[in-house]
Amino acid sequence: MFDGLPDEVEIYEVGPRDGLQNESTVLTVETKLAMIESLVDAGIRRIEITSFVNPRWIPALADHMEVATRLRRREGVRYSALVPNMRGLDSASRAGMDEVAIFMAASESHNRKNINKSTMKAVETYEEVVREALDRGMRVRGYVSCVYGCPYEGEVPYENVEWVSKALLDLGVYELSLGDTIGVGTPRQVASILKGLLDAGMTREQLAVHFHDTRGTALANVTVALQLGIKTIDSSVGGLGGCPYAPGASGNVATEDVVFLLDGMGVNSGVDLGKLPSISTEVGVKLGHELPSKYLKAHVAACAARGIPV
Repeated sequence: MFDGLPDEVEIYEVGPRDGLQNESTVLTVETKLAMIESLVDAGIRRIEITSFVNPRWIPALADHMEVATRLRRREGVRYSALVPNMRGLDSASRAGMDEVAIFMAASESHNRKNINKSTMKAVETYEEVVREALDRGMRVRGYVSCVYGCPYEGEVPYENVEWVSKALLDLGVYELSLGDTIGVGTPRQVASILKGLLDAGMTREQLAVHFHDTRGTALANVTVALQLGIKTIDSSVGGLGGCPYAPGASGNVATEDVVFLLDGMGVNSGVDLGKLPSISTEVGVKLGHELPSKYLKAHVAACAARGIPV
């Protein structure tokens, strides 16, 4: 059953961006920088630090320029930021980013709600963004959201997923993150879509998975992706996250939960599980609420029983 497991997997940490974008409490720049530094200390080597979007859209990330310019960049770590258009790309470029990410849905309705464009118009917009980013020597990652279901349309045809995925790859993105935006994906569905994309000519190196744990299936879905040889998993420390344009979408799969799973299956991520709970706990205190990571809850309970700090 597990013959296809990769020996090593990369964790792509989205907590500082996707994790914080829907929070009503806005963290200070200092707190965000400390969060990013701590995650890198724990072994994270790919991390999305912010989003260069209009502050009116995402108030929690209005400080994107200050976060990006004040961040201490470390050798061997790839820092990325989301950009919606040329203005965002210009800002990211001025801030010294060498990798950016673009995003669109496999659902027409979600594209119109999230980026105020039709799917075709979004591709046209990103054609310029990606070309310019590549000309500036930047790497470009692509997000495909609503792969397993849409909050407005319900089921999303596989053909839509394949078309959007191919369109983004044709533009020049180096990797596609396939998102279960509202957390409705199940293992058989994940297997079907991933096999379909692989059969369509996409490589395992071009595909990453991004699951929300809204209905408790995220780790099962991660396991299926691993069995199919996928080597990049998006996750968010503490299980932070949620899309402001996807009603009912709760947090991303927690980085702690994923690393615990990987460790238990003998798959190396390079991330020190022991360092993650204190990061999540600190962020939860700053936000004023408990974070949903199951590993974190178990760890906190165990520490309390033994009378030791998290």
